[in-house]
Amino acid sequence: MLSQHRPGASAQRRVSWAHRADARTLTPSRMAATGIVGLVAGGTALLACPLASADGHPTDVVTALFTAVSAVSLTGLAIVDTGSHFSTFGEAVIITLIQTSGLGVMTLATLLGIALSRRLQISQRRVAEAEGRMLAPGRFRTTVLAAVILTLTCEATAAVVMAVRFAVAYDMSAGEAVWQGLFHAISAFNNAGFSLSPNNLISYHSDGWILLPIAASVIIGGLGYPVLADITRKVLRRGSRPWSMTTSITVQMTLLLLAVGTVGFAISEFHWTFADLGPGAFALNSFFAAVTPRTAGFNAIDYGEASPATLLLTDVLMFFGGGSAGTAGGLKVTTLAVVLAAVSAEFAGRRDTCVGRRIVPAAAVRQALAVLTSGLVLLVVSIIVLRLLEPSMNADAVTFEVISAFGTVGLSAGITADLSVPSLLMLCVVMLVGRLGPFTLVAALALRRSDRHFSYPEERPYIG
Repeated sequence: MLSQHRPGASAQRRVSWAHRADARTLTPSRMAATGIVGLVAGGTALLACPLASADGHPTDVVTALFTAVSAVSLTGLAIVDTGSHFSTFGEAVIITLIQTSGLGVMTLATLLGIALSRRLQISQRRVAEAEGRMLAPGRFRTTVLAAVILTLTCEATAAVVMAVRFAVAYDMSAGEAVWQGLFHAISAFNNAGFSLSPNNLISYHSDGWILLPIAASVIIGGLGYPVLADITRKVLRRGSRPWSMTTSITVQMTLLLLAVGTVGFAISEFHWTFADLGPGAFALNSFFAAVTPRTAGFNAIDYGEASPATLLLTDVLMFFGGGSAGTAGGLKVTTLAVVLAAVSAEFAGRRDTCVGRRIVPAAAVRQALAVLTSGLVLLVVSIIVLRLLEPSMNADAVTFEVISAFGTVGLSAGITADLSVPSLLMLCVVMLVGRLGPFTLVAALALRRSDRHFSYPEERPYIG
């Protein structure tokens, strides 16, 4: 007897396939790419219009595009002086792009966490929630709202301190002081590095009331939203629950890199740009120079006059960047920590890669190695291409520029404005890849599905 056809079953299958297609289409990485492209296109159009320039003339498309990409990627590289070239409207467009992009990174990182949570087994999900990673889908709105409140609170605090200082010490009007304080606070917390001063922060190199609020904002914003949420929850609730592995790694690596950077810059610049500074300004600038390469891009010294050792140390700090799921760029300190832990485990003959008293999953180790290798390959190729495009420029300066773009830092040895149009367009690509690359790569690796139900025979090759 033939079975009767049920129209409802066919409709259900079509709905099921539609849901699967939507799930495959609306991935965090695709959402990030779409959002970034939309922001860049809108920002370029607004910055190119006459209303955005101080002289009332349209800005050329390349300058508008480069500035928009630099703002959206939270980099800070510029080919024109932001404070003098753009009008207040243009400056408002830039700072809006920075704030929107910074909050967008946090939102997409939370979505990625939720997507990963849905793929975990129940036991794994309980462990993740116990570590305070806030991956539960029901907490999405709470997480986003908390991050927005934290962002605005930190930015407002830094803005007030700097606005008062600008008004009192630099004879600015109340409106100008407030705008300067707000612009620099938003730029600092989002690790963007844009400044309204002609020489960035060199004019304030001995003013702790300006440099320290900016440094604090850079450090806090660069920790990453999951880490900030973990720290805030522990402080407010005063619980005994330990920090998650991510929080522990990020905090410890941040303190380590700040200490190493401060001492390193104090030594490398002792007879160079710090030679004429007093003890207080010397210590302040050594610390500030260690903070900003980790993706902020503010500079209180002229990197075009810095020592070769300073450029090399800055290259290293820019490459690894700050914390994950935040406004920092680079490969992230968690990637560095996991790779170092894997190397240490191999030297010690241990089977497992451990950080603290936790075992790092083998998949996470492979992801860290994939991110590191991909970043190195991109850097090498980009440096070679830029060297070919700009054969007359100093090799160290070219390398510095590319690493700064990839790490979305914004520091420059003074060659950005002298680059040709093809070089500027290439740096735009590097900045966007630096902003999106690590996130999309990790998302693709973490959310990938493998349907292979067999394994190949094992054979060990010679290594080294």
